[in-house]
Amino acid sequence: MENDFVPDYFVHQRAIVEPGATIGARTRIWAFAHILPGAVVGTDCNICDHVFIENRVKLGDRVTVKSGVQIWDEIVIEDDVFIGPNATFTNDNFPRSKQYPDGYAKTLIRRGASIGANATILAGIVVGANAMIGAGAVVTRDVPPNAIVKGNPARITGYVSSIVKGHLEVSTTRQSLKDSRIPGVRILEMPSVIDLRGTLTYGEYEQHLPFLPKRYFIISEVPGKEVRGEQAHQTLRQVLICVKGSCAVVVDNGAHREEFLLDSPALGLYIPPMIWITHYKYSEDAALLVLASEIYDPADYIREYTEFLKAVGQS
Repeated sequence: MENDFVPDYFVHQRAIVEPGATIGARTRIWAFAHILPGAVVGTDCNICDHVFIENRVKLGDRVTVKSGVQIWDEIVIEDDVFIGPNATFTNDNFPRSKQYPDGYAKTLIRRGASIGANATILAGIVVGANAMIGAGAVVTRDVPPNAIVKGNPARITGYVSSIVKGHLEVSTTRQSLKDSRIPGVRILEMPSVIDLRGTLTYGEYEQHLPFLPKRYFIISEVPGKEVRGEQAHQTLRQVLICVKGSCAVVVDNGAHREEFLLDSPALGLYIPPMIWITHYKYSEDAALLVLASEIYDPADYIREYTEFLKAVGQS
């Protein structure tokens, strides 16, 4: 006598899970959802009403997909992702009726990201870990880890305060960092001389600057909604001074994150090695001076946030 197979997941009687689909333990699939053969859905997922999941799709564990979402071939969604109602994915940027490409664009939603209701994700996009996509946003290019994006086209408006493990605390600081949670990062207050002829701001090695610079570069004419940085250095130390206009700098050591507004040439931000740096919110007239402790060495850069987390011992 053969034993009837009893799945360790729940499927509503009005849902369709085609033979050949892989469904993880404790996943719940609700009414009028349709999952095609070849799709892989992880454990503890929640697939709500009227969700369609095509063949070459992979969902990680603990993924929530709210009602009215279609997930097409070549879309990969990692663990702990939230997808809001009626969010729209695409896998072909130039679709034509009855014309099929040799392959579809691959879209990747990294661990812990959240996608708001009615957001649209164009084909081939990578949404970084823990990123937050605002409701109705139209995402036309990759989203960095931890970024908050809104609008059409979606632009970065801030950074979230959490990662997959642990809790990142965000603070905005203008003048001092006595209570900093990121060891080594600090504000440098540069002396200024002000008289009728104008203002002179200066800095001297050892007295005001923590190292003798071997290189400098200036970032200017950045469109206000663009983002720079998004990297860490293994050995390089830096001092950032916005000599004109203003910009915001986010520093992250893998356990905590803080944001600084640099809006005066009398404020420098010292950044030691192994700190993830992002700068954004540039004013139209902003000019950011960067003093570097070493000459340019491409091997010193860490350009992927996941690699940075591994390097600082985070998972």
